[in-house]
Amino acid sequence: MFARKQNKTATVSKDMANKQTRYEALVLALHGDIYRYAYWLVKDKAVAEDIVQETFLRAWKSLDSLKDEKAAKSWLITILRRENARRFERKQFDLVDIDDVSIEDDILSNEVQIEHRELRKIMSSLSEEYREPLMLQIVLGYSGDEIAAQLDLNKNTVMTRLFRARNQVKELLEKNDIQWGQLNG
Repeated sequence: MFARKQNKTATVSKDMANKQTRYEALVLALHGDIYRYAYWLVKDKAVAEDIVQETFLRAWKSLDSLKDEKAAKSWLITILRRENARRFERKQFDLVDIDDVSIEDDILSNEVQIEHRELRKIMSSLSEEYREPLMLQIVLGYSGDEIAAQLDLNKNTVMTRLFRARNQVKELLEKNDIQWGQLNG
């Protein structure tokens, strides 16, 4: 009877070691992408870090439910989106006007910073139905099929929204270029 108990303990230890290895590989491979998406979603470094931490904690707890390793990124994005939604259920945050927020990067020139700020402002002005698929494509490099699966939409709907989002961004950029030209003579 004692030998049987030892075998069960050894099996449990082996299973835990396998789970730990899978989890570490998952974190190592996808942490950067998940953080970038979280940061883009919440636009606050500290909050993004918290959401990513909660996402990976939940991923650890339900790692056994992940059967297809190829779906890990989508699975984590889904967890992250739910964690972000939970954040609003738990606590109401003070709202800050997006125009008042800027991200500093010493490496980029002032001109590039202005262009990036303008592009972020334009993209954040899009309605959510256009902004979210565009973000998934630009920030995380998702394909139309992956975006459709992530947002639970038809692929044709996603492709139409991406097309319209890019056109809206293009029109707003052109409009801003004309306004800048008029201001600068």
